[in-house]
Amino acid sequence: MSAHGFEFKGIDGDTLALSQFKGRPVMVVNTASECGFTPQYADLETLWRRYRGRGLVVLGVPSNDFGAQEPGGEAEIKSFCESTYAVDFPLTAKQTVSGSGAHPFYRWIVEAVGETAAPKWNFHKYLIGPDGDLVGLWPSKVKPLAPEIIAAIEELLPK
Repeated sequence: MSAHGFEFKGIDGDTLALSQFKGRPVMVVNTASECGFTPQYADLETLWRRYRGRGLVVLGVPSNDFGAQEPGGEAEIKSFCESTYAVDFPLTAKQTVSGSGAHPFYRWIVEAVGETAAPKWNFHKYLIGPDGDLVGLWPSKVKPLAPEIIAAIEELLPK
């Protein structure tokens, strides 16, 4: 199985099937509005604006799993992201991303890579290749514009 076999409910209630991004790299990040890492939204938006024309998709997955730092509902999350960080990359509805109740996408990552691949906090980043394979993962402390993330993304994009 690849990441293309999963779908999320979008923040507006639509369906976000990862299969719609076949042929494109996707950066999937579990997010939270009240976290010390929340300013990474700005860097994620920069990634999106810089590389979306070459095919990159940034997908934010709001979650309240760590420190209860995403307590609001979808409308509140969306409003915060848009008004505070001008986010216009796709966001899912709030999801569970850790433990036995985690969204199937996150359980797939743990099954494929091992428990060490599970998100340990907000803003854990996963890079999915154009073929749907997991090609990179970075913990919260690694910023979205870190050289190693940029290099991994550029490797997947058409020149």
